[in-house]
Amino acid sequence: MTIEQYPAAFHTKTIQTNGTSLFVRFGGQGPAMILLHGFGDTGDMWAPLAAVLVKDHVVIVPDLRGMGLSAHPGTGYTKKNQALDIVGVMDALEVERAALVTHDIGNMVGYAVAVQFPKRITAWAVIDAPLPGIGHWDDIVRSPLLWHFNFRGPDVERLVQGRERIYLDRFYNELSADPKRIDEQTRQHYAELYAKPQAMHDAFEQFAAFTQDADDNKALLASNGKLSIPVLAIGAEKSFGSGMADELRFVARNVTGGIVPDSGHWIMEENPQAVVQLVTGFFTK
Repeated sequence: MTIEQYPAAFHTKTIQTNGTSLFVRFGGQGPAMILLHGFGDTGDMWAPLAAVLVKDHVVIVPDLRGMGLSAHPGTGYTKKNQALDIVGVMDALEVERAALVTHDIGNMVGYAVAVQFPKRITAWAVIDAPLPGIGHWDDIVRSPLLWHFNFRGPDVERLVQGRERIYLDRFYNELSADPKRIDEQTRQHYAELYAKPQAMHDAFEQFAAFTQDADDNKALLASNGKLSIPVLAIGAEKSFGSGMADELRFVARNVTGGIVPDSGHWIMEENPQAVVQLVTGFFTK
């Protein structure tokens, strides 16, 4: 799947929030929806979905802290803190309430927003990655495929510097159902973004925060209880599958499961039409 351009209905803006600045795409009218990406992608991944949603929603698509075209602060990569980044974007755009669509590390930021600011989130579609410290997290992280969760440090950064494309290829190749669906243009696009100064360091910081994220999530669940909003937990057929719904039921009361068929982890690159169908079907119920 080639990277698509956002429609002309979208504008871009750098928004100051929570001591940093995020690059944000936004457009449309109607109920608000916020789309959050994860590692190996940026907000660019959501273009096919955003093009459909913008017809009857305000759609807000930031690049996360330290990723894509957002700023690269030295600290602040816990997901509890990044939730404040997102709420700051909502405030700057005068959006009081919004629904969430999230993938990968975006799931972790999305949960931190929903559990800390429950009155501001109306519903959540959460796609193909677990939440630190929640459910079967301790078993999931033992998978040999997830060695990268602890891959960081000065020597690791020297190893990856100038080889960002090779490093990202490993994820696209090993975590997809069919690597050929992540085409050359897509791989090169993200390799260039992750080769920017500090970009890979900050991506490693997203993973380094998982231990604290796990502690934060356990504490937030204990103090605030399960989410009451409708949740669509989507797993890719060749990745988390129905296990996504099982994991989300540890933190939410009203969970519906969904599957992206014939796809690995890279759902918007591998089967975007299925994602669009699942997400729009959920939010138009």
